[in-house]
Amino acid sequence: MAPTRRTVLASGGPALGSLTAVSGCLGTAGDADVSCPPSVPTDEALGIGFVGDVMLGRSVDERWRDDPNGPTAVWGSMLDRLQPLDGLVVNLECCLSDRGEPRPGRTFHFRASPGWAVPALNRAGVSCVGLANNHLLDFGPAALTDTPAHLADSGIAAAGAGVDRATAFEPALVDIAGLSVAVVSVTDQSPSYAADDDNPGTAYAPLDPNHPLTRRRVGGALAAARDADPDLLVVTAHWGPNWVTEPDETQQAFARWLVDNGADVVHGHSAHVIQGIEVYRGRPIMYDTGNFVDDYAIKDGYRNDRSFLFELRVENGRLAALELTPVENAYTEVRRADGAEAEWLRETLRARSRPFGTAIERDGLGLRVPLTCQQ
Repeated sequence: MAPTRRTVLASGGPALGSLTAVSGCLGTAGDADVSCPPSVPTDEALGIGFVGDVMLGRSVDERWRDDPNGPTAVWGSMLDRLQPLDGLVVNLECCLSDRGEPRPGRTFHFRASPGWAVPALNRAGVSCVGLANNHLLDFGPAALTDTPAHLADSGIAAAGAGVDRATAFEPALVDIAGLSVAVVSVTDQSPSYAADDDNPGTAYAPLDPNHPLTRRRVGGALAAARDADPDLLVVTAHWGPNWVTEPDETQQAFARWLVDNGADVVHGHSAHVIQGIEVYRGRPIMYDTGNFVDDYAIKDGYRNDRSFLFELRVENGRLAALELTPVENAYTEVRRADGAEAEWLRETLRARSRPFGTAIERDGLGLRVPLTCQQ
């Protein structure tokens, strides 16, 4: 059987080298097709899921790593909602390794045993993970480099961390139901975790569109992704401070700059709480998708245990809508939210999206955001 794009890129095959070759270029809006509505070359109706933090370390790892049912049980009542998706993109908020020692000076250290965690990601149908965040180096460089290797061995693509800066900023190219999807993963968190010319780390940049480092590094990654001529270009960004319910002006400017430079989807996370959704040039900006699986304490007033599955619907050859399924993290596993929990999520998402003029429709227990060009 011929290898898919996902298999080739996840294994570090020749296609990755062609992407790296242009990674030093500056991205410019003139090189990107940002027409509205954005077209997608398929007649099929597809659903691609996006979720925020998937943290499989610490107590999640302790609970499930020796349980034969762990790779299934961690997804709780959401498994039958995740598996029918055509693809799933997540922020992996931990390293996957049995090696390394906790990094000194850090309060939290997140690591999951790949023996159960990689099968768990496969069980949920994860297509690609973003690794650019503030926990990939918690157990040192060996654990960081183990992470994309374990994922590649299982056919899961990854972007956002690697053996050096060039590798960390390489886009992943994933085959999702016949569509080629380029994924760029970046972060403005933990600059001490940044990859450099000779050392492993994450794809770090200030994520300010006016900052020359951002324009060089992120612009180069976008140019590399566009050079691969994908059907969809996704940017997954671990950005901004924790416990903030709305993006600041720099984040908003950066998100729009990403779209102006070719991104079809902006997938944000890091705040641990859901933030609003903006539709810009017919493309969704999810400023923060919150937490999906973790063992985090619930912070008073923030409901960091509540979020959504964000599903991008592709219909009639275009990006049609985001469909949101309410979820609750029931400590080390996720489940569907209903009743008062779902109502809180619906009202909160509406309120936090209002400043962007986003049209939001009720859709059963969840919500639907049409991706129109009028917004």
